[in-house]
Amino acid sequence: MKQITIVTKNRDDLTADIAAVLGDNQINIQSLDAEEIDDTGVVTLTVDHYNRALHALRDSGWHAVTEDAFILRLKDEPGALAQVAKRFRDAGIHVRSMRIIQHEGSWGMVAVSAEPIEAARELVKDKLLNE
Repeated sequence: MKQITIVTKNRDDLTADIAAVLGDNQINIQSLDAEEIDDTGVVTLTVDHYNRALHALRDSGWHAVTEDAFILRLKDEPGALAQVAKRFRDAGIHVRSMRIIQHEGSWGMVAVSAEPIEAARELVKDKLLNE
């Protein structure tokens, strides 16, 4: 899975503008995480048409960067995320981002971007959601 991240000056209409660009190009947003850090906006998203989205965002003036990610399926219970995070730490794997993207019943889905990506995938292959 690929995820797209936009880092820019924060403003009130940031997510509306990004969503409009994608909607105007018939691209469906599958997940979106928007955060404000001081006066900087960070928007991370996944979409149904990755290449089209990347081009549309860049053509609209957004500095969009990409990274590989994978999805984990974890029990929705205290400590489940901590156990996975400790695996990465103990193996010396750098986690770039970890986002809870969905809850379904007693399970949750978590998107992870890490370096090196293949070693990270192998480390948690028992938790991987087939992509």
